[in-house]
Amino acid sequence: MTRSAPSATAAPEAEPTAPAARLVAQRGLFRGPDPVCPDELYTTIVSGAAERERTRITVQPFSAVSTDTYFGRFPASHWQRWTVVTEVTVELVVSGSAKIALVASDFRGETRPEAATDVRGGTDQLVTLTAKLDKFLDGGFLWVEIDTEDTGLAVDRLVWTVAAPETYRPTSVVICTFNRADDCTRTLGALAGDEAALEVLDAVYVVDQGTDTVQSRPQFNDLDNALGGRLRYLRQPNLGGAGGFGRGMYEVTKSGESNILLMDDDVLCEPEIAVRLSAFANRTQRPTLVGGQMLRLLHPTRLIASAEYADFNQLIPGQVVHNGLDDVDLLEPALDGNGEPTGQPVRGDRRVEADYNAWWSCLIPNEVARELGLPLPVFFQWDDVEYGYRARSRGYNTVTLPGAGLWHADFDWKDGDKWNEYFAVRNAMIVATLHSAFPPKQMARVITSRVARALLGMQYGFAVTMIKAAEDFLEGPRALHDGGQQAAADIRKLRAEYADTVAHPIGKLGELGLGSVPLIQAAPAPKSPRLVLLKRLAHLATGRSTHPVGAVPSVDSAWWHVSQFDKVVVTDAAQDAVRVRTRDKATTIELAKRVAQVARRIIAEGPRLQEEYRAAVPALTDKDNWERLYGLR
Repeated sequence: MTRSAPSATAAPEAEPTAPAARLVAQRGLFRGPDPVCPDELYTTIVSGAAERERTRITVQPFSAVSTDTYFGRFPASHWQRWTVVTEVTVELVVSGSAKIALVASDFRGETRPEAATDVRGGTDQLVTLTAKLDKFLDGGFLWVEIDTEDTGLAVDRLVWTVAAPETYRPTSVVICTFNRADDCTRTLGALAGDEAALEVLDAVYVVDQGTDTVQSRPQFNDLDNALGGRLRYLRQPNLGGAGGFGRGMYEVTKSGESNILLMDDDVLCEPEIAVRLSAFANRTQRPTLVGGQMLRLLHPTRLIASAEYADFNQLIPGQVVHNGLDDVDLLEPALDGNGEPTGQPVRGDRRVEADYNAWWSCLIPNEVARELGLPLPVFFQWDDVEYGYRARSRGYNTVTLPGAGLWHADFDWKDGDKWNEYFAVRNAMIVATLHSAFPPKQMARVITSRVARALLGMQYGFAVTMIKAAEDFLEGPRALHDGGQQAAADIRKLRAEYADTVAHPIGKLGELGLGSVPLIQAAPAPKSPRLVLLKRLAHLATGRSTHPVGAVPSVDSAWWHVSQFDKVVVTDAAQDAVRVRTRDKATTIELAKRVAQVARRIIAEGPRLQEEYRAAVPALTDKDNWERLYGLR
């Protein structure tokens, strides 16, 4: 059933409009939207003192500040490479006295002055500094530095502007949510509380697929009013991220011309991301997917990647491109070629190119969505990868824009042994058939290797999850008929049959007779994993083990260590529970035979399945198929 909030009766989405002569490409912000956001990601106090507010900074006498920070820099290289813009202007409204400089870096990380001016006793004085975007092709940023002497300076406004397009296309945000009503409410509140972000937004779609609904929250009506008639609230059965984001894409392309900004519900939202992605998308040379970057919510100074690609041969998404930043602390000094600190912040000055951008935040141009259709109905996992590579196959690039970021839950604090691994494996294989050579023997090796390691680690539920995923992949495109609802229910039921999938509170171990077990840490990782694998298999066959029982920290839970136990208590990655794994030779043999059969089928049937999946994409991604899944026809 589809139900709209009262705002759904508001005026229809706006058509592209004629903007002012200058387009705000990004704002200069001096603090984050939430106290947990580190101020140093926005502006740096080089010396002296300054008082930072969200859009205002007061620099005390004999002080220096710089916006050479993650959110403070302007990504000049990306603008030169991908847009029609040839110069950028930074505009400041200031009061007081100071030297204000516009500084650039190049792809080597070396800096140079672009422009500078002295302000003496100004009152609400407009200062403009301009830089040509002609020396940044391989990399580089721009930023502002302010130095005061005996008189301080207050900056009341700082914006980076570029020439505006003839017509400006607004953006519609699409948030897919499932039983994260409080998280989604906070995200809506962040957008509603930022006037500049609201100015670029035409609509905010919330596709609620849960039972604990966003609409049930007491602040829902206030948020609806604060969003100024932009909220479109939709309810539907749980069709995963693909179904939720796809519904928003469907609604936007059906009713208007706005671009589509997909955004997760469980983020700490920096509303500025809407401003930066929207501006960039309006100035690209041709329609381009523009993605935001992910900062780690539990470690808010860490960026997970500059840009990413998928390794189809290993069925692994989220690989960092060569020369890209890879899980770095943005406030630690960068290292030189010898591993020594340079004294300069981590910038990632060299421009790198993404193959796709994850849907924690990714803007898709309206015309791209119309041409490509909707996501593949794979429920969730790899839907964003597939769409990005499908766009590439049609000539539409993806740009991951530096400085357009938000905070998302850390992936390595989520335990991998969960039901959603079914979709991670099945969908990876499906997407690999569509966008890679899909060598059957290599695919069989990957699945067999993963299952073997799970069996050695006594993760029988995890092993059967992956086996079931591969088996359902072998069913061909008909496995996607219902959008994944039955598969999600089936895999949960299947996993419940295996005791090692149960997460136990640490206080309950006494009831299992495991209240006191020795903590046994791992030795260094083996230099020859394949030889160790063969050795562990031999021990399994002969019933040998090193430890009868023990406890193992999450960080030490690799298969080559856990496989030395008869029974082991392993801490979950989330650090809130443990799993108990017990050696079961009969189950190991049963599942080993099953994965061997799967491997043989992948090798034999892989080429045929690749043809079938590729042939099925147009029908699977067509709006008629999704209307059926949404119950709209």
